[in-house]
Amino acid sequence: MKYIIKKLNRIFVLGIIMLTVTCNYLDIVPENVSTVDDMFADRYAAEKSLASCYWALPRTGWGWDTNPGLFGSMEMIVNRENRTRASLRIALGEDNAASPVMNYWDNKNSGTRSVYAGIRDCNTFLDNIEKVQDLPRIDKDRMIAEAKLLKAYMHFQMICFYGPICPLRTSPPVDESTLGVRVYREKIDDCFQYVLDLVNEVIESNALPSVIVNRQTELGRFPQAAAYFIKAKVLVYWASPLFNGNTDYNDFRDHNGEPFFNQTYSSERWAQAAEACKEAVAYCEANNRFRLFDTEDFVASKPLSPEYLRIQTLRNAVSENYSVETVWSGSAHGTDGCSIQQECTARFDSYTNSNPAPGRWSIPLQTVELFYSSNGVPIEEDKDWLSGEDKKYVNRFKPRMGDEDHKLYVELGQQSATMNFDRELRFYSSLGFDRGKWYGNSPGNTPDDEIQCTFIKARNGEIAGIAGSTGSGNYNATGYWPKKMVNLSSMFPDPHTYVCTPTIFPEMRYADLLLLTAEAINETAASENARPPAETFRYIDEVRARAGLEGVEESWRKYAENPDKPSTKKGMREIIQRERKIELALEAQYHWDCRRWKTAPVELNRLVQGWTVTESTVEGYYQIANIYAQQFSIRNYFMPVPESDIINNPQLIQNPGY
Repeated sequence: MKYIIKKLNRIFVLGIIMLTVTCNYLDIVPENVSTVDDMFADRYAAEKSLASCYWALPRTGWGWDTNPGLFGSMEMIVNRENRTRASLRIALGEDNAASPVMNYWDNKNSGTRSVYAGIRDCNTFLDNIEKVQDLPRIDKDRMIAEAKLLKAYMHFQMICFYGPICPLRTSPPVDESTLGVRVYREKIDDCFQYVLDLVNEVIESNALPSVIVNRQTELGRFPQAAAYFIKAKVLVYWASPLFNGNTDYNDFRDHNGEPFFNQTYSSERWAQAAEACKEAVAYCEANNRFRLFDTEDFVASKPLSPEYLRIQTLRNAVSENYSVETVWSGSAHGTDGCSIQQECTARFDSYTNSNPAPGRWSIPLQTVELFYSSNGVPIEEDKDWLSGEDKKYVNRFKPRMGDEDHKLYVELGQQSATMNFDRELRFYSSLGFDRGKWYGNSPGNTPDDEIQCTFIKARNGEIAGIAGSTGSGNYNATGYWPKKMVNLSSMFPDPHTYVCTPTIFPEMRYADLLLLTAEAINETAASENARPPAETFRYIDEVRARAGLEGVEESWRKYAENPDKPSTKKGMREIIQRERKIELALEAQYHWDCRRWKTAPVELNRLVQGWTVTESTVEGYYQIANIYAQQFSIRNYFMPVPESDIINNPQLIQNPGY
């Protein structure tokens, strides 16, 4: 099989050197002092040292063995032949302290690197940067701000992974006693406060640039907007139920016998989060660089109707690299970014066994059902779906014939599931499905316009179906593909060749910030039945408008069974959470959201289902098949501290359930 890879500029090309780290986080600084001196001998050496700090960030992105968010809550899945992938094993409850599935705590998993080692690199950088003589003050201040923000962000990621952590405020000297190095896990409030203090120092320094201008050498470095974004996100997480008055963890206690998690809810946390979110949005608006990617930003290769132009715009908001919507992307994946796209693409033509599109990343029906109806409300709340003559909601799993009114979405004269009709535009920009239209990425012999283009044939025995691939496991388990992850520029010039444009994981997307802002403002309402503050609607409606939908209040008033739902804090909370699940679908955000909201025990104890992809007939294919039985318990909120570290440092306390 032949692969042709377009070479994009690697993120943060500062002469990054991969530093092999064989120590765990208790090893403090390089033993040879002259080596540290060499690392800060001049400007060039200092730039490489800072690059190593960036390189130390967790390898999350699109990595299905390094990002627990991709499959860890079964928002996406892979078939059973590939169930050993790390993030899916987390969803199946197979994590354990003796041999953690993903291990960011120490250095004993080959697929991940200790985040503590990365934090130590930041400390080493901050301790030594003033030694550099040929570095102008303005550049030195910027690099100090970057190292502090990296340090803050890595601590925050560790909180998300593990809960209470051991903040590495400074690196103890090499000759400090073993007892002094044996750190304690600290209370969750102290961990968050330390992260917040670091981020505030960065913002107040105003040392980061407003925009990364030089894309040849500085892509991946933090702009000032990233600091505002991180502050907003940190405060929203701190205010969320998992970390704010979590009495489920009243028995999880530190070395002094005190609860790691605060036991009293603080409404003030949400007020602080709302203020930080609004400040972040205001900075982005004033800067005029970061905003929603919209139709005027999408450059179409050929004329498109307004409706289809919006569909491709929504898709490109994620898959177009470094768009106006991306506040910060932390890692480039090169050829790996291409291999992920191949996992997300349906087969469009007859391929050999070494085909370049295994298409194994699959979307379960539970995720598919989350997307709104074309009226902009949940299908289970839409009056047209519930009480119309055709009773679409009751019959949503039954086949329906593609007709003239839906030819932009479903192949004319072909049958697809009723739930694939009359959905919002994000449904069609995000998902590929049987008899659904897939614009772009087509084989060279297929017309690629909005009428004559590729339609997926997914039943057994068809091009994109399971036939012939069972042994190798190269098939889609549910009948839905994550189309939004595939760059429109990637294509198949012939059945055995894949021309790829790598897609960069959107670590911080402006739409995410808008929805965090709406959430925080809504939570400042006085009571569950109080009316949300008016400005709540501004931020969520901006995201909805880009998707071609009316505002929340208008949509619910016109189309929903419960038109008053947006009029209460409780109702708006459900709406905002649903909006995040849709807008950020398949981007590894839901995994963390359902945990911080503490909705995971309700949402993640379920059967994970798809179509019966082993069937070749319409009637057989559109039967529901159970693929996994997902279970969630209190231990699944966080990953385990490696048992070996607890043996080495008895002062560490394990997370509940391990």
